[in-house]
Amino acid sequence: MQKWQAVLAITFAGLGLASPPSAKAQALPGGFVYLRDIEPGIIQDMRYATSNNFVGKPLRGYDAAECVVKREVGLALKNIQQELARQKLSLKMFDCYRPERAVADMVAWSRNGRETPGERRFNPAFRKADLFRLGYIATRSGHSTGAALDLTLVDLTADNSAKFDSGKVYADCTAPVEARAPEGSVDMGTGYDCSDVKSHTAAASITPAQRRWRTTLVAAMARQGFVNYSKEWWHFSLPGAGRQAYDFPITRRN
Repeated sequence: MQKWQAVLAITFAGLGLASPPSAKAQALPGGFVYLRDIEPGIIQDMRYATSNNFVGKPLRGYDAAECVVKREVGLALKNIQQELARQKLSLKMFDCYRPERAVADMVAWSRNGRETPGERRFNPAFRKADLFRLGYIATRSGHSTGAALDLTLVDLTADNSAKFDSGKVYADCTAPVEARAPEGSVDMGTGYDCSDVKSHTAAASITPAQRRWRTTLVAAMARQGFVNYSKEWWHFSLPGAGRQAYDFPITRRN
């Protein structure tokens, strides 16, 4: 402990107060919280902190694989998780708060003029330069306000042990679930972040079972006020929960 910390600790103790926070502790701004502090039972697979995403590398600002949200968003998710638990289901988070610098990474990726096989796994039908015009990527993201989320459902009674293997070649995100990259979740008809009409929540090309899973997710989220984005079955936002966009990095939860 540094000298100034020791002095503060003695002073606080002498006054009968709690000790000051560690110098390593970083308070989140603007009413943000770590979702694990609100509901640790929700599964997290924070894709942009890994290379398993459409850009193919961790994005700037994702210094830790943690879901950060506005507090009211976290409390609403806790209620949803408790409801789903009675059905032996769980939420699984793919993305929560997204720093603006990460959005800038996505924009730069879309304009670099390259189309790799790994990228085509996420957008098999469109050129990535067209993804803005088609509404799959935006230069300003609601995620940066802490009020938007990407998520899916997990059947807790199923075998969810299959893991993504970066050395394996997978079929694109619209292929049957057995051929797609494993996500440890129910079959929603496409993989996460799949830029394709099949990802539209009301797509006619999915099976009845896949439609039931989408309906289950949308209904559970709607009961807590979340609104789904029609072109992405996984994307939801809570109106009024966030307005200002932020760019602070996501750091490890202490």
